[in-house]
Amino acid sequence: MLRLGLLLLIAPLLVLMGVFFWEHSSVRECTLSGGYWDYLEGICRDTPQPFVSWLERHPWLVNGGMLLSVIGMGLCMVGLYVKRR
Repeated sequence: MLRLGLLLLIAPLLVLMGVFFWEHSSVRECTLSGGYWDYLEGICRDTPQPFVSWLERHPWLVNGGMLLSVIGMGLCMVGLYVKRR
């Protein structure tokens, strides 16, 4: 139970960070080339675009990942509390 809890605690955070930095590298490449990143379409444009937060674009990924982390923390606490047989 402890191993599953640790997996659920850490894996969603790593996935969220991986997806975020993958998109961030595209945004950085676009802005360094003189363009403007369209967050809704995920492409580089020539005209300024409004900023749309990551939470607004991927609510299920963010909230689901945090929920899995909380469940993982609960499993870790139970796994540390219960005596081994």
